Amino acid sequence: MTNAPMYQISTLQALALGYTRGVITVGELKKHGDIGLGTFEDVNGEMIFIDGICYRAMEDGSVAIAGDEMGVPFSSVSVMNANRVFSVDPVNSMESLKDILTLRIEEGFGLNSMHIVRIDGSFSKVAARSEAPYRSQHVPLKDMLSMTQRDFVFEDIKGSLVCVYYPDYMDGINAPGWHLHFISDDRTKGGHVFDLEMTEGTAQLMKIDRIEIQLPKDPAFDTYSLKNADQNDIKKVEQGNGN
Repeated sequence: MTNAPMYQISTLQALALGYTRGVITVGELKKHGDIGLGTFEDVNGEMIFIDGICYRAMEDGSVAIAGDEMGVPFSSVSVMNANRVFSVDPVNSMESLKDILTLRIEEGFGLNSMHIVRIDGSFSKVAARSEAPYRSQHVPLKDMLSMTQRDFVFEDIKGSLVCVYYPDYMDGINAPGWHLHFISDDRTKGGHVFDLEMTEGTAQLMKIDRIEIQLPKDPAFDTYSLKNADQNDIKKVEQGNGN
């Protein structure tokens, strides 16, 4: 069976430079996948899309189901159709987990393809973040997060990681490498992950070789000089440091 394409809303450059208006709604996004991640209009929390349900992690780390009417300025989703399933040994950092996942896709000759991995497991620690909304135009994402981001740590918790991988040459369309969001088994806690310690896990890996990008139709989108997005700022945001 051929996997569904990666369906992406806008680009990471646009988000990094402050384009946070809704491009489509959550209800429309659901037509294009059942797993993925992203954020909401005005960067109103972190998106964890899993089992066909779109969740929003709020600034205190609590999670609620996102309403179909909510706007989505940036997201990557697809239909889960795992090519491989494997156990993940205990890891003591997110970098170690990324190394394991990268080795798995390298074994499958997939470093130049996109991937989504779902990991269900037990965690001794998940360090994560989310944020409150900030309505603006042309305010860089790192500046928004410096005002709205909240960090938190979950301990001794079971849950799922949604992991999205983009190859290096797609830098700017999305962040190169791995991007992880977490949600607890009871669907009450979650966020954007910047570190973790996992005691055991089972991974489902899906290789994706097609992408469909929905760019904003709003004329304001064309006022952003996307080539000016600072890659160091993007890296800091991805690592959980908006300052």
